[in-house]
Amino acid sequence: MQPYAANIGLAAWSSRDFRCTLWTGKNLQMTLMNIPLCGEIGLEVHPYTDQFLRIEQGQARVWMGESREQMSFCRDLEPGDGIFVPAGTWHNVVNTGNRILKLSTIYAPPEHAAGTVHPTKEDALKAEE
Repeated sequence: MQPYAANIGLAAWSSRDFRCTLWTGKNLQMTLMNIPLCGEIGLEVHPYTDQFLRIEQGQARVWMGESREQMSFCRDLEPGDGIFVPAGTWHNVVNTGNRILKLSTIYAPPEHAAGTVHPTKEDALKAEE
């Protein structure tokens, strides 16, 4: 854990992986994500982790709810918009634009091991098995 400073938008723009950890501390972590055209993060829940996602490039739709079956919160998003996901909330972010969706994401506490890189969504799913 070292202090770190960066232009997050530029870091997100230059990132090519589905997910990579940019910085990991004791209580907080930042990752960058690339969601391809017509792609999505995938429906997920983090039982003990709050999450903040920021749209760096592209358009998206976020769905959130108490359960997989009750996704009652839906918003369309564009660059600069943020999403706050409380721990235990089911959520999915879908790329609705015509270019790669680039996200920066903060997890508190960290969700992934420091240095994690998942070049593709398939790699990320395999790592979670």
